[in-house]
Amino acid sequence: MRIGHGYDVHALVEGRDLILGGVKIPHDKGLMGHSDADVLAHAVSDALLGAAALGDIGVLFPDNDPQYAGADSLKLLSAVVAAVRRKGYSVSNIDATVIAQRPKLRPYIDEMRRNLASACNLDLDAVSVKATTEEHLGFTGRGEGISAHAVCLLV
Repeated sequence: MRIGHGYDVHALVEGRDLILGGVKIPHDKGLMGHSDADVLAHAVSDALLGAAALGDIGVLFPDNDPQYAGADSLKLLSAVVAAVRRKGYSVSNIDATVIAQRPKLRPYIDEMRRNLASACNLDLDAVSVKATTEEHLGFTGRGEGISAHAVCLLV
């Protein structure tokens, strides 16, 4: 068994869609990034890559490579799962937390879980997604960005 941890953060900016766990969430700002900037999918990808000792998401999908401009992070996550499998591991479970002061994410959590489970070829009960605020503290609390942490178990 191997355990992995992933973390990602992106700034909130005007003129971009807010995509978390593959869900387009209505909000006045979206996350800035080379791809769709889905911090949740990126944190899960980094957890899986870390557990398999395959580096991080930037190694597989560099942010200076034009082919990944605007990329769907769930498709990148599926490619990460394939790389983990090629190394001889399978994903057992994923637990992730999104940190955002707003918008409220509870209405979208179930769809995020379904999307991540599908991208990772997992049963829904093997994927947990939670959301929390930072009580107006720090960059997320001030609404400057959104971050996510994820842990996973590979077998």
